[in-house]
Amino acid sequence: MEMAICQPGRKLNHAAWSDCLRLLARAIGGFAGSVSRARSACLVLCGLCLWHPPWTSARPALGESLEVNRDTLMRRARVVEVYDPLATHSFDPDPDRVQGMVDTGLKALCGKRSVMEVWRSLLSTQDIVGIKVVSSPGAISGTRPAVVAALVQGLLEAGIPAGNLVIWDRRLSSLRQAGWVALAKRYGIRAAGSEDEGYDDKTFYDTPLIGQLVWGDHEFGRKGDGVGRKSFVSKLVTQQITKIINVTPLFNHDTAGVTGNLYSLASGSVDNMLRFEGSAHRLATAIPEIYALPALGDRVVLNIVDALICQYQGEQREMLHYSSVLNQIRFSTDPVALDVLSIHELDHQRQQARITSEKTDLELYRNASLLELGVSDVQQILVEKVSLAKP
Repeated sequence: MEMAICQPGRKLNHAAWSDCLRLLARAIGGFAGSVSRARSACLVLCGLCLWHPPWTSARPALGESLEVNRDTLMRRARVVEVYDPLATHSFDPDPDRVQGMVDTGLKALCGKRSVMEVWRSLLSTQDIVGIKVVSSPGAISGTRPAVVAALVQGLLEAGIPAGNLVIWDRRLSSLRQAGWVALAKRYGIRAAGSEDEGYDDKTFYDTPLIGQLVWGDHEFGRKGDGVGRKSFVSKLVTQQITKIINVTPLFNHDTAGVTGNLYSLASGSVDNMLRFEGSAHRLATAIPEIYALPALGDRVVLNIVDALICQYQGEQREMLHYSSVLNQIRFSTDPVALDVLSIHELDHQRQQARITSEKTDLELYRNASLLELGVSDVQQILVEKVSLAKP
């Protein structure tokens, strides 16, 4: 992992050294896999100590101050939040209002005058664009079709061929039940399940933790050493989709905190996930590392949180009595920042509803920051709010 904090002539502060030590401990622990990785981590840390021991101080470069140096170590994330109080009526999104919210958010985030310019800056007409949704909670509590329809409309107008657009989630059956297959047919695009498309033998996430394989897992029914320690990436992602637009609802997850950008893409793209679900620590390690696979994270061009409705309790199904209407849609290139903001919102909504619950552990999102997937410190997230109508 490239470490921007390691620059000649700069002092590594306590937080920076803490990050280095945490990465070293995780590598030696072997959860992600190999002796070579642990050896590399040891060499990197030893090199850092020789190059610039943590117990010595350093002078700032000429013309710099310690304050300036500290600022260079801080990363900031940018989120655009679009609000329209008229976006929904009795939990039902207004397609025209949602279209306006999506178009406004895209232009504000990318600094473009038109939606066509936005898409042409992010994609080419040769790309196979996969719009990742969360379908299992249904059309009201999961990703809402009105939001994706607005995206599809803009993509088609930007010249992306209908045959190059795919709405996808883990299972095609869940997509069908939530109305996504019907939406895809309306626009002449595809709907696909990552599990239904099969898994790629050559692209996987490997850990020593052996999983209890179930039907649908790539190695289900196989015997032998090492069977069950790999989570294979779907062929839909590795062999078909070239760019990913991740659209997740503001929906509670009991372990991850939110069924957000990191969790949705990672868990929806690989098999053999049950081995991580039973432990918050295992999930907090696996989700960021799976997302960081080049076949996944490198393909993501945009992350969107459909916050029209916030379901702050319940995990697998629609529960409108534990839901609040927010009439917001959030846009960012930083999946971690969006997820952290979502968790804070979910905690706030539970407090408003006087529901007693433990504060969400952000270990998963801190790990994601260590892997440079985004910003987990809420103080370093800049939220630009745009209101389309007065309440």
